[in-house]
Amino acid sequence: MSTLDLAADPVELTAALVDIESESRNESAIADAVEAALREQTTGFEVLRHGNRVLARTNLGRAQRVILAGHLDTVPVAGNLPSRRENHPTEGDILHGCGTVDMKSGDAVFLHLAATIAEPAHDLTLIFYDCEEIAAEFNGLNDVERELPEWLAGDVAILGEPTGGLIEAGCQGTLRVRLSTSGTRAHSARSWMGDNAIHKLGGVLTTLAAYEPRRVDIDGCEYREGLSAVAVAGGVAGNVIPDAAHVDVNFRFAPDRSVEQALDHVREVFAADLADGTVTLEVTDAAAGALPGLDRPAAAALVEAAQGRFRAKYGWTDVSRFSALGIPAVNLGPGDPNLAHRRDERVPVAQIREVTELLRAYLS
Repeated sequence: MSTLDLAADPVELTAALVDIESESRNESAIADAVEAALREQTTGFEVLRHGNRVLARTNLGRAQRVILAGHLDTVPVAGNLPSRRENHPTEGDILHGCGTVDMKSGDAVFLHLAATIAEPAHDLTLIFYDCEEIAAEFNGLNDVERELPEWLAGDVAILGEPTGGLIEAGCQGTLRVRLSTSGTRAHSARSWMGDNAIHKLGGVLTTLAAYEPRRVDIDGCEYREGLSAVAVAGGVAGNVIPDAAHVDVNFRFAPDRSVEQALDHVREVFAADLADGTVTLEVTDAAAGALPGLDRPAAAALVEAAQGRFRAKYGWTDVSRFSALGIPAVNLGPGDPNLAHRRDERVPVAQIREVTELLRAYLS
């Protein structure tokens, strides 16, 4: 088992975590290392192992509790292990390797602070979990919420997802629908004998092209919505009039809408297309967004520690799970999210240290 030095430079700790391969469903080795290090190198923490999830918390009687959560798994390695350090001519000192951005640098920051803050100003809960990078049904937070709900109690949650060192508050919701049409097959040489299902999607595509997305400000965060076709399918053969076609549409909506309100909006947008029954609508996926909650005291103190540097989160992350529990949640971690999952995944060394010191000031 790898030995992690939690008191070491968080950059070195990041490299040590990266060098423990932990593709989704293969997190036992890294969970073993994290558990052992927390038990041996921290004081005042209750530590619990639950499958490939490692949880730790203080019970100091502080007025507020801060949750620090990060996933231990990565996408499959793509020739980018072990980690390596480079002094890049334009990017400066950087650390390469699978998971450096998403999100072992964030995990390293949390582990380092747990071991080096002697008197935290808040009670702390650390949650390191598995299977975040695969289908949501396997996400380790599901098991924590179902079997250990008391571990999710807190006043604010910080997820170490990559944000370039800025606070990204809340997250958008997502809704996917399938708009389908049907027709009658015929030989394309006698097209008048058929009823072309693909042609019937023309109105839907026109509606999408004319759609003007909303922008909304919540707690000083501007969320930009989007309604987009993400896939089109139809056709049988090069000489057949198709009798079925569909377009998949993704609505990314601001967190002031519920999933139900988002669906009502999508139905309203396509009302003319759906009116005569030629086009049908089916929901294929949905997940609620998360309000930023930056006006809550614990979150406001974090914004102050970050010198007011925050913005809206446009993607969907596990902050939504905490928001659903009534806990304001933000994403905050080193690394450019655009570099996540790439062969050349890399994180600036300075950013790891900056996020460490930002959170040290807040938690102390």
